[in-house]
Amino acid sequence: MDISISDVAAMIDHTNLKAFATREDFQKLCDEAKSYGFKSVAINTYPVAICREMLEGSQVLTGAAISFPLGQMTIDSKVAEAKNAITDGCQEFDYVLNVGKVKEHDYAYIEAEMKAMVSTARDAGICVKVIFETCYLTEEEIIETAKIASRVKPDFVKTSTGFGTAGAKPEHVRLMKEYAGDNVQVKAAGGIRSWAAAKAMIEAGATRLGTSSGVKIIEEMKAEGIG
Repeated sequence: MDISISDVAAMIDHTNLKAFATREDFQKLCDEAKSYGFKSVAINTYPVAICREMLEGSQVLTGAAISFPLGQMTIDSKVAEAKNAITDGCQEFDYVLNVGKVKEHDYAYIEAEMKAMVSTARDAGICVKVIFETCYLTEEEIIETAKIASRVKPDFVKTSTGFGTAGAKPEHVRLMKEYAGDNVQVKAAGGIRSWAAAKAMIEAGATRLGTSSGVKIIEEMKAEGIG
């Protein structure tokens, strides 16, 4: 695969979503993101204002995770959390859809939720990513949810939170890309801890990677002599 280190770095959402993360941890996250040229930092909503300040003057975006990691919030609550994060300075957000509603095949609910979250992002002029949590879904459920995305057009559909029973799989990336359509990109996240894993996701069609192992991935690329 003909790809550079800077290309891969620009795909990475550098992640710290741990419950016990401290200001010192966020400073480290932001410093690494700036040093390596990552696309964004991916954090919970509380530290958004903190990280936005730490990243001031850089090209690194401040992301926010909404209804993380379970997705079991009302639509109004998700919208409110997203708006609060936007007020605090987030420049994109990833939200966890209501996985239970997908399992019930209540796709009208999923579409209404997606429309509300996409509308919130569009009003703010920022990027929105929809987390499917594919480890809990059948192939049919992934396809049907991706079809909804093809109509509603979020910026990205995303495989996983990294907090479920499994993370990203190349076959799920391919499936989501096929059915979400040309106007929706795919973010792979969850369990991407090496350059080999990252490469597999990119080859499957992912254009963004959520990982807490971004530094390790880039250093492995350097060790392989990739420029």
